[in-house]
Amino acid sequence: VQLQASGGGLVQAGGSLRLSCAASGLTFTSRAMGWFRQAPGKEREFVAAIDWSGADTSYADSVKGRFTISRDNAKNTMYLQMNSLKPEDTAVYYCAAGISIVILRTTPRFWGQGTQVTVSS
Repeated sequence: VQLQASGGGLVQAGGSLRLSCAASGLTFTSRAMGWFRQAPGKEREFVAAIDWSGADTSYADSVKGRFTISRDNAKNTMYLQMNSLKPEDTAVYYCAAGISIVILRTTPRFWGQGTQVTVSS
């Protein structure tokens, strides 16, 4: 299984970025997908998740209203649109796959490599 995250970069506060996660080696349409992040000196934390169909989503309180998770099952790809970025959003962002949103939030089955997001003030 490979989960390839991309789209990170340096952006000013208030700006936007879109992360992508391309999946291979798994049945994408049978998996919930999600994003986590880890800031320097902090534990990895849940950001957002989406069920296999895209109909159900879940967000951390800190990103609600600013971030939008989506997926394209035809392309085996998940996205995270990040708007109104804040310096505290600076972290390495990881994509993950799991059986369901509930389980993925605490115990993802598969992890991808991270992509760095840096928000300057």
